Order: sequence, then structure tokens, then C-alpha cells
Amino acid sequence: MTTPAQPQVLPGHAPDAGDRPRLSFAVPRRGKPPRHLADLTSAERAAVVTELGQPAYRAKQISTHYFGHLTRDSGAMTDLPAGMREDLVPQLLPELLTEVRRLEADGGDTVKTLWSLFDGVKVESVLMGYSDRATLCVSSQAGCGMACPFCATGQQGLTRNLSTAEIIEQVRRAAVSCRDGELPGGPRRLTNIVFMGMGEPLANYRTVINAVRRMVDPTPDGLGMSARHITVSTVGLVPAMRKLTAEGIPVTLALSLHAPDDELRSQLIPINTRWTVGEALDAAREYFEVTGRRVSIEYALIKDMNDHGWRADLLAAELLKRGKGWVHVNPIPLNPTPGSIWTASDKDVEDEFVARLRSAGIPTTVRDTRGSDIDGACGQLAAEV
Repeated sequence: MTTPAQPQVLPGHAPDAGDRPRLSFAVPRRGKPPRHLADLTSAERAAVVTELGQPAYRAKQISTHYFGHLTRDSGAMTDLPAGMREDLVPQLLPELLTEVRRLEADGGDTVKTLWSLFDGVKVESVLMGYSDRATLCVSSQAGCGMACPFCATGQQGLTRNLSTAEIIEQVRRAAVSCRDGELPGGPRRLTNIVFMGMGEPLANYRTVINAVRRMVDPTPDGLGMSARHITVSTVGLVPAMRKLTAEGIPVTLALSLHAPDDELRSQLIPINTRWTVGEALDAAREYFEVTGRRVSIEYALIKDMNDHGWRADLLAAELLKRGKGWVHVNPIPLNPTPGSIWTASDKDVEDEFVARLRSAGIPTTVRDTRGSDIDGACGQLAAEV
């Protein structure tokens, strides 16, 4: 696709447009990850096993171990003949993620892991424990092509898309951590997934949808998670939002809006030069109408940039223009990256912004920020390494 001209940046707020990464949908050509069971449907798994000279039902056995018992250890698969295990399992469950570094914060309730993929590319995931749930923030791309200037990942550019199995492996490894009691409070289940790590999920659409299906399919086809506990975020790729609407999977849609007016949003979110605030909100409203799932509006509060009281009023007006009860706003105190000119709003300004939204009747909850002392914003750790 043609890269649009960069919008003029407000003086004193951001680097010159010529120094910024540019919006891009082009995916660099790289080698593909090894084929993995999680990349395949149940029928495709059976076909592969048959091609390898084994009965089709062996695919279901291996799937049960992987999705049900959360293991890729062939030694634990005692219902398979020993010789077959050593031959078949490595071909269906190759190693996809290697842990490079792990950082903890919030008394161990937040664990950020840097992974190295088969080609040496680095991605991050963040596991967060709460009193009532355990949430994993997963990456769907290495880097990102959306070029948002306040985002650590956006400043890296896009390296490549992740495969379905590379996403699922992040989930499986986190589920094992929860099961084995690695978070405070003892063993628990991984309950929630948010596609808010590195990358724009809807720019890697088919892979992300396949990963969601693996998460919600019952064992042994998948992990048996609730679609209602999965959140897919986007900066506003309107055609892909409409495709998601048509999928019929009741995930939560989160729209990263960050500004209610096109002039500012085009500077903060370059994709806005293609699909405007109004178009993105219309697509979000359509998602609610079809699925009945309330949409989340993500709004990173940036000091002296998008945190003005009048912008809170304008945001409320834009949302109410499309009806009531369809949306929930999550203001997010910005987690700044090292050396960045972007920083979080002052607390009194944040409070005023939230108060204006609530007084207009917009359900609003300030996002709980985690891991600020461990380079919490996704992309920081990968960039450092």
C-alpha cells in the first residue's frame, strides 16, 4: 500500500515528521516458523499424522497433551509408544519460544518475559495476577507498522508477523506459570487474554483470529477459554474491524482512540489519515450492535497533549452521538519510554478528565498500570536488548 504523508506535528510535542517511523502495512519477507500443531485445525493435524505414517487418532492424543495438559514434553505422553514419541512429537511440537529475560514487579504479580523466536526476533508478553483473575498481554507481531510516536513498539517498525502457534505458545507458557503457582497466591488458572502487546493485531488478522479460535475451542482442539475473556485491540483498521464483527466470536473489541478529534489523532495515530475518528467509532458501534459486546475505548492520557477538559467533553459527545450503553472508556496513565518527551498527565488533570466523562454518563475506569519499574510499556525490553 502507498504510505500516506505524515501529518504536521505540533511544535514542542514530537520529533520532526521526517525523523519518525512511517505508517506501513508491508510485512518484511522472512523465513517461516516451523510448522506446529497449534497452526493446524484438528482435521489438518490428523492429515499430517497420517502423512507421517501414524494412525490419525494420534493427533488427538498429542493435542490433548498440548492443550489439555499444557505440555510439549514427549516423556509425559505415556499413552504413545516410546519410539513414536521421539519421532512424532518434535515434528508437531517444535520449540518456538526461548526465554531470554524475565522481570518481576508489583510484588511478583506482574511478570514480563522477553522471548526469542526461531529466527532470533524478540517479542514480549506480560502476565498479571489479580485477586479474581490472571491476565496475559500477548504480542501478535514483532515490532509494529502503525508508527504511533508515543509507543515503544511503534518506533521499532514492523519486523514480521507472528504465527498462530507463536501466539498460542505465549498463552500456554503463561498458563503453565499460573498452574504451577509462579504468581503470588498459589496455583490458579489463566483466565484472560488481551492482545495489547507488541503489534497491531488486526494487521495480522487471519493469524490472530486463528489464535483466538485455538484459545476458545474446547480441549483437545484448543485451550477451552472463554471468548468473553479475550480482548482484541486495534488502532482503528476499519475494514478489519468489520471482518471481526462478522466472525461471530464474542471477544471484547478495544479501540485505541487516544484523541476525539481528527487533527490531533492523525498526529498520535497515523492510521487516522486513512480512517477517521468517526469511521472508527462507527465500526466500533457496529461491533456492539451485532455482537452485543460493549466496546472498550482506550485513551492514553498524555500531558498537555490530549488531556484537556474540552477533549473529554468532545469524546463524550462523539460517543453519545452513537447511543448509550455501548461503550466503556479506559483512560490510561501513559507509561513513558526512556528518553521520550511524552509523559503521563498530572493526577489532577486525569481526575478532571475522568470526572467530565462520568458526568456525561460515560462509564469510565482508569486502567490499572502495571510494571512501570520493569519497562512496562510493550516494546521497551525488546528495544533495549
